[in-house]
Amino acid sequence: MKVSIITTCLNREATIRGSIESVLSQTYPDIEYIVVDGKSQDGSLKIINEYKDRIHHIVCEADNGMYEAINKGLRLATGDIVGFLHSDDVFYSQDTISRIVKEFENRDIEYVYGNGLYVTFGMDQVVRDWVSGEFDKEKLKHGWLPLHTTVFVKRHIFDRVGYYNEKYKIASDSDWQVRCLYLNDTKVSYINEYIVRMRMGGISTSLRLTLRKWREDLQLFREAGLNPFFSLTYKVVSKMPQFVYAKLKNKLMSFL
Repeated sequence: MKVSIITTCLNREATIRGSIESVLSQTYPDIEYIVVDGKSQDGSLKIINEYKDRIHHIVCEADNGMYEAINKGLRLATGDIVGFLHSDDVFYSQDTISRIVKEFENRDIEYVYGNGLYVTFGMDQVVRDWVSGEFDKEKLKHGWLPLHTTVFVKRHIFDRVGYYNEKYKIASDSDWQVRCLYLNDTKVSYINEYIVRMRMGGISTSLRLTLRKWREDLQLFREAGLNPFFSLTYKVVSKMPQFVYAKLKNKLMSFL
């Protein structure tokens, strides 16, 4: 099975190399790698071009946000499976893609997700430990969603569900997942393993953008026929233990 990995980038010269090398170091042999750069003004494109012989598609042009860039990558993707690795993130291990593919091969599924770690910029400390848990469609009514950066899907899902809605600037991944998991009968599998390490400070983790994200969440929950205020409140509250657990885990590790 061919796996298409899409990385979007805008002015990420400090981190893009690590993301690229994380993809290129995967042990799985059949990966189509697509990098979409939003016409970065720093040294990002220079770094990307250092790997041009190993990246299948490089797009460099202005866009109207991350989700337009993601959609550009999706239109280029030819893999049986599609996943994303953002330019601040790295895969948890070199065998991550192999493990994902094995799950697809062993079961009749369309959508796989797992766990993720939010880390400090230097990736030396865990800030949030996101253990997604088993899938249950009823949980979606409470605002629960898998961590998007751990999600891999069969490419044909986009023909049925559609691409990312570019009217949302922060929460389009949540909107897409609600359409995929709540409004469609997608075949889902959860693997209780870490998939990705993500640096805090991205578009969805910046405190100054939190209120805007909540407004978008309310809108997408409402459009899906969910109780928007109930779903958003539960979603926010349910994430608090992730920070507490990570802090306790860090303290435990410091004693060992």
